[in-house]
Amino acid sequence: MTRQHAGRAVLLGLAGMLALVASWAPAASQSPGFVPAVGARIWFYHDLNPYESLGTPFVRIDGAVAGASEPGSAFYRDLPPGRHRLSVDSYVNDKYQTIEVDAGPGSEVFVKVVPNDTYVEGGGEHSGGYHRNSYVLWLYPAEAARPAVARLRLVAGGPVAAASQ
Repeated sequence: MTRQHAGRAVLLGLAGMLALVASWAPAASQSPGFVPAVGARIWFYHDLNPYESLGTPFVRIDGAVAGASEPGSAFYRDLPPGRHRLSVDSYVNDKYQTIEVDAGPGSEVFVKVVPNDTYVEGGGEHSGGYHRNSYVLWLYPAEAARPAVARLRLVAGGPVAAASQ
């Protein structure tokens, strides 16, 4: 390989790494705008922990899929105000898998998707073990959740109608 070809390869590699880093921009730099005054916004976020499952469970609002919860990411849905049932798909039926929230006009609700990793696992001593992904939802106050969401990647957002398409 000539020196010129090596230089091009290095530049292409750097450009690729820059594009990858830019795609992982935190949610704060991708501001979703204001909460609609006549609606409510529900945020779902899922921390990235190297010791937890990389599964992407579906999150549901009133039974309809709102999105997939990816580790290290956040997304929101704008809804009409009122009582909404939020749930996360999980291998185990758990009382914290489904929660009910009252979202008032102009309000924001923050829901953390939390892996419950050691709930279902087992198997052989040396091989043949198994593990099932299990998740729960936790409500967080805005003052604690906003900084956490700002560090994550925003993957989707918009009205709940976009979730059902």
